[in-house]
Amino acid sequence: MPKALILLADGTEEMEFTITYDTLVRAGVSCASAYVPAEGDTDGGFSNPPAARGSRGINILPDMYFSPQECTPDHFDLLVIPGGAKGAETISSSSPVQHLVREFLNEGKFVGMICAGSLAAKTSGLPKQPLTSHPSVKSHLEDDFEYSEEPVVVSGQLVTSRGPGTTFPFALTLVELLCGAEKRREVAGPMVFPPGTFA
Repeated sequence: MPKALILLADGTEEMEFTITYDTLVRAGVSCASAYVPAEGDTDGGFSNPPAARGSRGINILPDMYFSPQECTPDHFDLLVIPGGAKGAETISSSSPVQHLVREFLNEGKFVGMICAGSLAAKTSGLPKQPLTSHPSVKSHLEDDFEYSEEPVVVSGQLVTSRGPGTTFPFALTLVELLCGAEKRREVAGPMVFPPGTFA
């Protein structure tokens, strides 16, 4: 069974987190969410992570704290970095996360970034390649990458997408890469997308 690690921080965009998590679970992917605290925050002596307050004020309870020792590519097949301006800033500026992004790609594992989460491609020092993001962070990325405005861009093991409205095709693309085209169709069918949409 494929396994996915989905990062989460205060300010994460709720749709990008929940739709991706839910869609992967529907495909039989074992998912875990890991809370990335802002710089200077501590766990307060507690082993369980706090609820992350999303970009729209919705609280999401992570499965665990982000641990560079436990969140490695030998435990997971996919790393997902959602957007949301504040959450993406926290996640993309974390040096352990940056190291993890490079480690996943070097090990031939998949990395998904959506919306402002694509900033992690730059902060992680990834080489120039096709990429997309939310329009609000385009100016931070277009000089360092082959910027595209397609809803989902696949560049080798790196998958990027634009925002809340493209989360379903983003998540279904991850399903296809991990589980195959037939599984993508199997998952998309019961979701009942309108004819002509992205499923």
